[in-house]
Amino acid sequence: MLPRRAPSAALSPDPTSRMKNPMQEVVTFLLEKLLLISNFKLFSSGEPAEDKAKGRFYDISSFLRGDVLEVPRIHLTHYGIYLGNNRVAHLMPDILLALTDNQELTQPVVSSKRLLLGVISKVASIRVDTVEDFAYGADILVNHLDKSLKKKALLNEEVARRAEKLMGLSPYSLLWNNCEHFVTYCRFGTAVSHQSDKFCEIVKIIIRDQRSVLASAVLGLASIVYLGLASYATLPAIFIPFILWMAG
Repeated sequence: MLPRRAPSAALSPDPTSRMKNPMQEVVTFLLEKLLLISNFKLFSSGEPAEDKAKGRFYDISSFLRGDVLEVPRIHLTHYGIYLGNNRVAHLMPDILLALTDNQELTQPVVSSKRLLLGVISKVASIRVDTVEDFAYGADILVNHLDKSLKKKALLNEEVARRAEKLMGLSPYSLLWNNCEHFVTYCRFGTAVSHQSDKFCEIVKIIIRDQRSVLASAVLGLASIVYLGLASYATLPAIFIPFILWMAG
Protein backbone atom coordinates (compact mmCIF):
# COMPACT_ATOMS: atom_id res chain seq x y z
CA MET A 1 0.00 0.00 0.00
CA LEU A 2 1.35 3.40 -0.89
CA PRO A 3 2.15 5.92 1.88
CA ARG A 4 -0.87 7.67 3.29
CA ARG A 5 -1.68 11.16 2.23
CA ALA A 6 -3.39 13.88 4.21
CA PRO A 7 -7.18 14.14 4.02
CA SER A 8 -6.76 17.14 1.75
CA ALA A 9 -5.51 14.77 -0.93
CA ALA A 10 -8.95 13.26 -1.43
CA LEU A 11 -10.87 13.32 -4.69
CA SER A 12 -10.31 16.53 -6.58
CA PRO A 13 -12.48 18.47 -6.53
CA ASP A 14 -13.51 17.26 -3.05
CA PRO A 15 -17.29 16.61 -3.17
CA THR A 16 -17.58 17.74 0.45
CA SER A 17 -16.29 21.21 -0.41
CA ARG A 18 -19.73 22.27 -1.64
CA MET A 19 -21.12 22.07 1.94
CA LYS A 20 -20.51 25.57 3.22
CA ASN A 21 -23.35 26.84 5.35
CA PRO A 22 -24.51 25.25 8.63
CA MET A 23 -27.99 24.43 7.31
CA GLN A 24 -26.55 22.31 4.50
CA GLU A 25 -24.33 20.51 6.98
CA VAL A 26 -27.28 19.75 9.27
CA VAL A 27 -29.38 18.46 6.36
CA THR A 28 -26.47 16.35 5.12
CA PHE A 29 -25.93 14.92 8.60
CA LEU A 30 -29.60 13.90 8.88
CA LEU A 31 -29.68 12.39 5.38
CA GLU A 32 -26.52 10.38 6.02
CA LYS A 33 -27.93 8.98 9.25
CA LEU A 34 -31.14 8.01 7.44
CA LEU A 35 -29.10 6.28 4.74
CA LEU A 36 -26.98 4.53 7.34
CA ILE A 37 -30.05 3.29 9.23
CA SER A 38 -31.76 2.13 6.03
CA ASN A 39 -28.70 0.03 5.17
CA PHE A 40 -27.87 -1.15 8.69
CA LYS A 41 -28.09 -4.84 7.76
CA LEU A 42 -25.18 -4.35 5.40
CA PHE A 43 -22.86 -3.20 8.16
CA SER A 44 -24.10 -5.36 11.02
CA SER A 45 -24.17 -8.83 9.51
CA GLY A 46 -22.15 -10.12 12.46
CA GLU A 47 -19.99 -12.25 10.16
CA PRO A 48 -16.44 -10.96 9.76
CA ALA A 49 -15.36 -10.09 6.24
CA GLU A 50 -12.40 -12.44 6.60
CA ASP A 51 -14.73 -15.43 7.06
CA LYS A 52 -16.90 -14.49 4.10
CA ALA A 53 -13.88 -14.28 1.81
CA LYS A 54 -12.75 -17.82 2.52
CA GLY A 55 -13.62 -20.60 0.13
CA ARG A 56 -14.54 -18.47 -2.91
CA PHE A 57 -12.35 -18.55 -6.00
CA TYR A 58 -12.38 -15.70 -8.52
CA ASP A 59 -11.10 -16.00 -12.07
CA ILE A 60 -9.06 -12.81 -12.43
CA SER A 61 -7.74 -13.67 -15.88
CA SER A 62 -10.49 -11.59 -17.51
CA PHE A 63 -9.84 -8.51 -15.36
CA LEU A 64 -7.82 -5.70 -16.93
CA ARG A 65 -5.84 -3.07 -15.07
CA GLY A 66 -8.15 -0.06 -14.69
CA ASP A 67 -11.41 -2.04 -14.74
CA VAL A 68 -14.13 -1.05 -12.28
CA LEU A 69 -15.11 -4.02 -10.12
CA GLU A 70 -18.62 -3.89 -8.68
CA VAL A 71 -19.84 -6.05 -5.81
CA PRO A 72 -23.60 -6.05 -5.11
CA ARG A 73 -24.51 -6.17 -1.42
CA ILE A 74 -27.88 -6.56 0.33
CA HIS A 75 -28.76 -2.87 -0.01
CA LEU A 76 -25.72 -1.07 -1.43
CA THR A 77 -23.04 -1.79 -4.02
CA HIS A 78 -19.32 -1.61 -3.31
CA TYR A 79 -16.84 -0.48 -5.98
CA GLY A 80 -13.12 -0.70 -6.62
CA ILE A 81 -10.48 -0.22 -9.31
CA TYR A 82 -8.53 -3.29 -10.42
CA LEU A 83 -4.78 -2.57 -10.42
CA GLY A 84 -3.57 -5.89 -11.76
CA ASN A 85 -1.83 -8.79 -10.00
CA ASN A 86 -4.93 -9.60 -7.92
CA ARG A 87 -4.99 -6.10 -6.35
CA VAL A 88 -8.03 -3.82 -5.98
CA ALA A 89 -7.98 -0.17 -4.86
CA HIS A 90 -11.16 0.85 -3.04
CA LEU A 91 -12.40 3.48 -0.60
CA MET A 92 -13.16 1.91 2.79
CA PRO A 93 -14.34 3.56 6.01
CA ASP A 94 -12.31 2.33 9.00
CA ILE A 95 -12.46 3.55 12.61
CA LEU A 96 -8.94 2.27 13.29
CA LEU A 97 -7.52 5.01 11.05
CA ALA A 98 -8.68 7.56 13.61
CA LEU A 99 -7.10 5.64 16.48
CA THR A 100 -3.72 4.47 15.24
CA ASP A 101 -1.07 4.89 12.54
CA ASN A 102 0.13 1.30 12.96
CA GLN A 103 -0.22 -0.29 9.53
CA GLU A 104 0.04 -3.77 11.04
CA LEU A 105 -3.31 -3.09 12.72
CA THR A 106 -5.04 -1.22 9.89
CA GLN A 107 -3.87 -3.31 6.93
CA PRO A 108 -5.90 -6.48 7.65
CA VAL A 109 -9.34 -6.76 6.01
CA VAL A 110 -11.81 -4.23 7.43
CA SER A 111 -14.42 -6.00 9.56
CA SER A 112 -18.10 -5.03 9.71
CA LYS A 113 -17.71 -3.26 13.07
CA ARG A 114 -14.69 -1.27 11.88
CA LEU A 115 -16.62 -0.34 8.75
CA LEU A 116 -19.73 0.82 10.59
CA LEU A 117 -17.79 2.93 13.09
CA GLY A 118 -15.70 4.34 10.24
CA VAL A 119 -18.86 5.48 8.45
CA ILE A 120 -20.10 7.21 11.60
CA SER A 121 -16.73 8.89 12.28
CA LYS A 122 -16.30 9.79 8.57
CA VAL A 123 -12.77 8.33 8.46
CA ALA A 124 -11.67 6.25 5.47
CA SER A 125 -8.76 5.35 3.26
CA ILE A 126 -8.22 4.36 -0.33
CA ARG A 127 -6.48 1.04 0.21
CA VAL A 128 -5.42 -2.04 -1.73
CA ASP A 129 -6.77 -5.52 -1.03
CA THR A 130 -6.86 -8.78 -2.92
CA VAL A 131 -9.85 -9.52 -5.13
CA GLU A 132 -10.99 -12.13 -2.60
CA ASP A 133 -10.85 -9.68 0.32
CA PHE A 134 -12.50 -6.93 -1.75
CA ALA A 135 -15.44 -9.13 -2.75
CA TYR A 136 -15.59 -11.39 0.38
CA GLY A 137 -17.77 -14.00 -1.19
CA ALA A 138 -20.04 -11.90 -3.43
CA ASP A 139 -20.31 -11.95 -7.21
CA ILE A 140 -18.28 -9.40 -9.19
CA LEU A 141 -19.49 -7.29 -12.10
CA VAL A 142 -16.91 -5.66 -14.37
CA ASN A 143 -17.32 -2.14 -15.80
CA HIS A 144 -21.08 -2.23 -15.24
CA LEU A 145 -21.02 1.53 -14.53
CA ASP A 146 -20.09 2.21 -18.17
CA LYS A 147 -23.58 1.14 -19.20
CA SER A 148 -25.59 2.44 -16.25
CA LEU A 149 -24.01 5.92 -16.26
CA LYS A 150 -23.70 6.10 -20.07
CA LYS A 151 -20.39 7.95 -19.81
CA LYS A 152 -17.24 7.55 -21.87
CA ALA A 153 -14.49 5.95 -19.82
CA LEU A 154 -10.90 7.11 -19.73
CA LEU A 155 -8.16 4.75 -20.88
CA ASN A 156 -7.68 1.92 -18.42
CA GLU A 157 -4.09 2.84 -17.60
CA GLU A 158 -5.13 6.40 -16.78
CA VAL A 159 -7.90 5.03 -14.54
CA ALA A 160 -5.42 2.86 -12.62
CA ARG A 161 -2.93 5.71 -12.26
CA ARG A 162 -5.61 8.01 -10.88
CA ALA A 163 -6.51 5.39 -8.28
CA GLU A 164 -2.87 4.94 -7.28
CA LYS A 165 -2.34 8.69 -6.91
CA LEU A 166 -5.29 8.94 -4.49
CA MET A 167 -4.03 6.14 -2.24
CA GLY A 168 -4.11 6.91 1.48
CA LEU A 169 -6.34 8.67 4.01
CA SER A 170 -9.55 10.25 2.77
CA PRO A 171 -12.58 11.96 4.32
CA TYR A 172 -15.75 9.89 4.02
CA SER A 173 -19.38 10.76 3.42
CA LEU A 174 -22.22 8.43 2.51
CA LEU A 175 -23.71 11.16 0.33
CA TRP A 176 -20.77 13.13 -1.02
CA ASN A 177 -17.60 10.99 -0.91
CA ASN A 178 -18.15 7.23 -0.96
CA CYS A 179 -16.60 4.32 -2.87
CA GLU A 180 -18.71 5.07 -5.96
CA HIS A 181 -17.51 8.68 -6.06
CA PHE A 182 -13.94 7.35 -5.97
CA VAL A 183 -14.29 4.95 -8.90
CA THR A 184 -16.34 7.32 -11.07
CA TYR A 185 -13.75 10.05 -10.59
CA CYS A 186 -11.00 7.62 -11.60
CA ARG A 187 -12.82 6.12 -14.59
CA PHE A 188 -14.85 9.06 -15.94
CA GLY A 189 -13.15 12.14 -14.47
CA THR A 190 -16.29 13.14 -12.54
CA ALA A 191 -17.15 12.04 -9.01
CA VAL A 192 -20.79 10.95 -8.98
CA SER A 193 -22.84 8.38 -7.07
CA HIS A 194 -26.04 6.97 -8.52
CA GLN A 195 -26.80 5.34 -5.16
CA SER A 196 -26.63 8.64 -3.29
CA ASP A 197 -28.67 10.43 -5.95
CA LYS A 198 -31.35 7.73 -5.83
CA PHE A 199 -31.56 7.95 -2.04
CA CYS A 200 -31.89 11.76 -2.17
CA GLU A 201 -34.68 11.43 -4.73
CA ILE A 202 -36.55 9.08 -2.39
CA VAL A 203 -36.12 11.58 0.47
CA LYS A 204 -37.47 14.35 -1.79
CA ILE A 205 -40.54 12.27 -2.58
CA ILE A 206 -41.16 11.67 1.12
CA ILE A 207 -40.74 15.36 1.95
CA ARG A 208 -43.08 16.43 -0.85
CA ASP A 209 -45.76 14.00 0.28
CA GLN A 210 -48.09 15.99 2.54
CA ARG A 211 -48.81 12.82 4.50
CA SER A 212 -45.30 13.19 5.92
CA VAL A 213 -46.37 16.48 7.48
CA LEU A 214 -49.38 14.82 9.11
CA ALA A 215 -47.33 11.87 10.32
CA SER A 216 -44.62 14.09 11.81
CA ALA A 217 -47.27 16.27 13.49
CA VAL A 218 -48.93 13.21 15.05
CA LEU A 219 -45.57 11.87 16.26
CA GLY A 220 -44.68 15.31 17.61
CA LEU A 221 -47.96 15.55 19.51
CA ALA A 222 -47.43 12.06 20.91
CA SER A 223 -43.92 12.98 22.10
CA ILE A 224 -45.30 16.10 23.85
CA VAL A 225 -47.98 14.03 25.57
CA TYR A 226 -45.43 11.44 26.64
CA LEU A 227 -42.50 13.74 27.52
CA GLY A 228 -44.35 16.88 28.52
CA LEU A 229 -43.70 20.45 27.38
CA ALA A 230 -39.92 20.24 27.64
CA SER A 231 -38.05 22.23 24.98
CA TYR A 232 -36.33 19.14 23.57
CA ALA A 233 -39.79 17.68 22.84
CA THR A 234 -41.83 20.72 21.84
CA LEU A 235 -39.33 22.41 19.52
CA PRO A 236 -38.88 19.40 17.18
CA ALA A 237 -42.62 18.73 17.35
CA ILE A 238 -43.29 22.24 16.01
CA PHE A 239 -40.41 22.85 13.63
CA ILE A 240 -40.19 19.47 11.87
CA PRO A 241 -43.80 19.54 10.57
CA PHE A 242 -43.36 23.24 9.71
CA ILE A 243 -40.19 22.59 7.70
CA LEU A 244 -41.83 19.65 5.90
CA TRP A 245 -44.85 21.81 5.15
CA MET A 246 -42.71 24.61 3.70
CA ALA A 247 -40.55 22.17 1.71
CA GLY A 248 -43.51 20.26 0.33
